[in-house]
Amino acid sequence: MTETNDQGRGPKARRRCFIVGGVILFLQLLLFIIFLILVLTVFKAKAPQTQLLSATLEGISPRVSFPVVNIQLNITLNLTLLVKNPNHVSFKHGLGKSYLLYRGDEVGDADLYPGLIPSKGAETLPSRLTIQVDQMAADMSALISDVLAGQVVLETRTRIPGRATFLKIFKKHAVATSDCRFTIDIPSLKIQSQECENKTKF
Repeated sequence: MTETNDQGRGPKARRRCFIVGGVILFLQLLLFIIFLILVLTVFKAKAPQTQLLSATLEGISPRVSFPVVNIQLNITLNLTLLVKNPNHVSFKHGLGKSYLLYRGDEVGDADLYPGLIPSKGAETLPSRLTIQVDQMAADMSALISDVLAGQVVLETRTRIPGRATFLKIFKKHAVATSDCRFTIDIPSLKIQSQECENKTKF
């Protein structure tokens, strides 16, 4: 009698196992599809946005002396960059670099310290660029003309490497770059206008 009962329960037990296994497999497949949709839509990596909040030249003087033309220039430019993270995941960035250009020539650079920008958050990055006056010597006459005209047009090229972390497990490396062109009003030493182009390479 015992053997007959065991044999009778065998097919039913196997059938239940198949059903349970099928349900588990279906749930796993459903979770994978949901996760894939989230990755491709909500959690799809977007380019961090960089904005130049302020740029000030300290100690610039438009005074010109004759017969030898001379202009007083401070060697530092204070920049304040705002980096926005539009993603639903945090963005941890490493040591960045910002370059200052005048008429296409590099005349200064500065380091941007590492940090963590939370999801949908922003971080302000101060930067002090050392202006290499000797690099501007070739365009000194143009610089004097710009200063006397009351406007100096400069460009910055910023590169910030980092990675986006999802669920503290999945990490995606990215490099955020920003090219800004801005005009500084000499009397007020404030930004008069600016245009920035942001890109991110994953």
